[in-house]
Amino acid sequence: MVLGTTSGAGKSWLATALCRWYARQGLKVAPFKAQNMSNNARVVDGGEIGSAQYFQALAANAVPDVRMNPLLLKPERDTHSQVVLMGQVSEALSALPWRGRSERVWPQIAGALDELRAENDVVVIEGAGSPAEINLMASDIVNLRVARYAEARCLLATDIDRGGAFAHLYGTWALLPEADRALLHGFVLNKFRGDASLLSPAPEKLQALTGVPTVATLPMWWQHGLPEEDGVFDDRSRASGKVTTTVAVIAYPRISNLDEFQSLKNVPGVRLLWARTPADVAGADWIVLPGSKHTSGDLAWLRAQGLDSAVAAHASRGGVVLGICGGLQMLGEALVDPHGIDGNAPGLGLLPLVTVFEREKTVRHRNATFGTLTGDWAGLSGVPMAGYEIHHGQTAAHPQMAQDGHAVMPEGLAWQNAHGNVLGLYLHGLFEDAAVLHALFGAAAPTLDSTFDGLADFIDTHFDAGVLAGLIEPA
Repeated sequence: MVLGTTSGAGKSWLATALCRWYARQGLKVAPFKAQNMSNNARVVDGGEIGSAQYFQALAANAVPDVRMNPLLLKPERDTHSQVVLMGQVSEALSALPWRGRSERVWPQIAGALDELRAENDVVVIEGAGSPAEINLMASDIVNLRVARYAEARCLLATDIDRGGAFAHLYGTWALLPEADRALLHGFVLNKFRGDASLLSPAPEKLQALTGVPTVATLPMWWQHGLPEEDGVFDDRSRASGKVTTTVAVIAYPRISNLDEFQSLKNVPGVRLLWARTPADVAGADWIVLPGSKHTSGDLAWLRAQGLDSAVAAHASRGGVVLGICGGLQMLGEALVDPHGIDGNAPGLGLLPLVTVFEREKTVRHRNATFGTLTGDWAGLSGVPMAGYEIHHGQTAAHPQMAQDGHAVMPEGLAWQNAHGNVLGLYLHGLFEDAAVLHALFGAAAPTLDSTFDGLADFIDTHFDAGVLAGLIEPA
């Protein structure tokens, strides 16, 4: 099990690396995270799970399924989340207070973990946040309760680049109940810059205090190739080679499925940046409105920042605009919410569409082919695409504005304006499709398999010899 001293300590990518490392030993491996809070989700058999566990399953050469992330919390507002249990939205659980859910969901969590353990040689478990949040320990279902239940051998990772890493490790150990300290088998220093020999004598003193060895010092690695689970990327100005296309993605508060833009970071000549103000989109070649977990709320935020005018001005100059899922809905004329799902709002008016929010959520994989596109998007004409849908809204052409645009994919999955520079798409995964990347940029990003193998090679190099094998040896 991979625990962390904080969010962002490196749990997700380390768990992914472990999944591939153990799979390369010829073992049958599955990932598990009891509860994930994220608006980055993927469609799997049975519903949806957090993107991190989806990628971990692929790294493990396993078929992703809902048992790998039995509880997914998708924040819609600061004080409310949509609760997804075993892949399906639960309105009853969504209405319960945070602490009221634990005992209701623990049987399904334990059952999912039991099944995965029975079916696999190794289960790589990821914790959440910190296991030492003493205000949450009584209702914990993702850290210590899981570790105890599975009698897991735990690694505790910390981000040494933030400073205070040894205090974080010692403080976490000190706040754990004494019986749970025995579950810790190693400390991991993540994102280290410089000469590792300069760390001494801190690891030795920490081991003397806790009995837990520091088993790995992992160097800072900017381009490990995995998307960030909890937030936008922090290397906004980086690009490979001379920049030919700057893509500005609007980073509104309830942005969802931001992981689908990871591949753009690896396309030569493309600079990806995250925009929160009109100044951030100035000079961009493309503006992208990504998915949103609360479309009307993020649209209101966009207007409050003045980004609505910036997007409209960019489009009027002929600049490229792309809306994906919630972003597609924003580009239309209106959002209509008869059931209180998301909220009513006027759209940006860049596509002749009206979206009506339905009670039932659409969650499915889709394979579709673009029809004939014009202008900046002409390269996608006839290109097949594999993607996925996760949305409540159903979108149709405005009956009085059909001349302003048209559908460019079957079943209204994609729409283009009459001038050819604005495209709206319901399918997530556009930039993860090799054929699309080639059509748009004449380039290909590294494959996921090469990324996973790179992660496994990295930890194989930087963990102390024998540690990874020792974690799964019989007691």
